[in-house]
Amino acid sequence: MLNIVLIEPEIPQNTGNIARTCAAVGASLHLVEPLGFRIDDAKLKRAGLDYWHYLDITYYKNTNDFFDKNQNQNLYFFTTKATKLYSNMKYGENPYLIFGKETAGIPEDILKRNLDFCVRIPMRDNLRSLNLSNAVAIGVYEALRQSNFDGLKFQGKFGDL
Repeated sequence: MLNIVLIEPEIPQNTGNIARTCAAVGASLHLVEPLGFRIDDAKLKRAGLDYWHYLDITYYKNTNDFFDKNQNQNLYFFTTKATKLYSNMKYGENPYLIFGKETAGIPEDILKRNLDFCVRIPMRDNLRSLNLSNAVAIGVYEALRQSNFDGLKFQGKFGDL
């Protein structure tokens, strides 16, 4: 199973969008506190629409709690500081794609301890970063592509339009 980890997300709409993506692909969502919003925030729920009952969400008190409970997992850290491309990484089974908060990313001490598993989404020079929910979607679909989109529907139909 694919796992999406958000370390201290700040913007409820981003987390809601990410929750909807997780529901659509069957990924688990891991939220590392402190959160920049209340989990019952209307903006969060509106962004996730009516998909909340499809989600598998785990909450952690802080980054230490997350890493203590997820030792020996396939952890991949998305950061603008990485030199490896996200599309060149082999994610393997049950990967955890980890993203930092909107204003600061993943703390550098965590990145330095995991340099071999830090990946970057290419973008133009002199720009800070992509929107968090967009970056998550890019990472999610690369990991899914590598697993041949296992368990996902490949075709729609026009008869219901």
